[in-house]
Amino acid sequence: MLRRLFGDFRWGVLPVPGRLIAFIFFLSLFILPLITDNQHTLLILIFTNIYVIFAVSWDLLSGYTGQVNFGHALFFGAGAYGSALLYKYLGWQPGVTIPLGALIGTLVGVVTCFPALRLRPPYLSLLTMAFPLILVGVVYAFPRITGGSYGILGLPRIADSRVVEYYIILIVMAVSVLIMWKLADAKSKYVRTGLIFHAIREDEIAARASGINTIRYKILAFAIGGLFAGIAGAFFVHILSVASPPLFYLTMSFQTIIWVVFGGIVSIYGAVVGVYTLYPLVEFLRGTPVGLYRFLIMAVLVIVILLFMPEGVAVWIRDKIERECPRCKLTNAAWRKECRACGASLR
Repeated sequence: MLRRLFGDFRWGVLPVPGRLIAFIFFLSLFILPLITDNQHTLLILIFTNIYVIFAVSWDLLSGYTGQVNFGHALFFGAGAYGSALLYKYLGWQPGVTIPLGALIGTLVGVVTCFPALRLRPPYLSLLTMAFPLILVGVVYAFPRITGGSYGILGLPRIADSRVVEYYIILIVMAVSVLIMWKLADAKSKYVRTGLIFHAIREDEIAARASGINTIRYKILAFAIGGLFAGIAGAFFVHILSVASPPLFYLTMSFQTIIWVVFGGIVSIYGAVVGVYTLYPLVEFLRGTPVGLYRFLIMAVLVIVILLFMPEGVAVWIRDKIERECPRCKLTNAAWRKECRACGASLR
């Protein structure tokens, strides 16, 4: 088995620049606490990893399936408040409340999907935008239960050590991104959801005419998006130790869209690049002389990138360093003259 894994790594990762960069990136994240124990830096990276899960879940739902969701914070907040309420009223610990919070996010995703099943994308987007606003109203309407504007305070952390929290969130993020990448991969030999999601996004009527139950797969997409957004929200409140109404705000949803579009929509890794570029940038600028202008700096950076790299920075870089073989469709390094598998010319 180890020999097979090494063979897959040797022939499937090392020759592909994008995959090799991703491997080195994740490896560096795992060894980072061995280099620095700065608590502030670790906390920023913990939140970055949580937002990566959140952003990738939006990309899978809205990018791959075409169900553009302007209220994705609904699932994030549902998982967060679900975990917080379970602790507050039942006294359950994060090891139990976080999976249940993720389940709540999944159920909310399925329930909110039903009114939007037969809506076209512009109307679907407007409808999804309304749901978080409704939940915010519910939170404020029942302050004795939800804590109102103050939220639910004093939530327990998932670990006593910041380094342990970092590794837990990092592993959850890596596994979550890998699962969503496989679910969205149209070339996968074992999971066909990616191919079907692509078909629904490109032409739902043609997909339905070819025998695909598009309603079932749209519900599945909302459920997956809700699941992973709920996981992110549940972890978020136990790291922050408070669940508050801003978790449902539209700014949370639009922030996620900016991250994904900046990195490259419909790519999974684009969301990772977008979050890891923009969120730490804003946080590290907070304590500098230009801290008051950090969001303006981020906005200018996003505009410049989208002007010169409209498909996103990660996709632009990938297109520069990788090339697909015209014969066997295998990915090769851009500087190769012949395909590493079939020998076809790449020039």
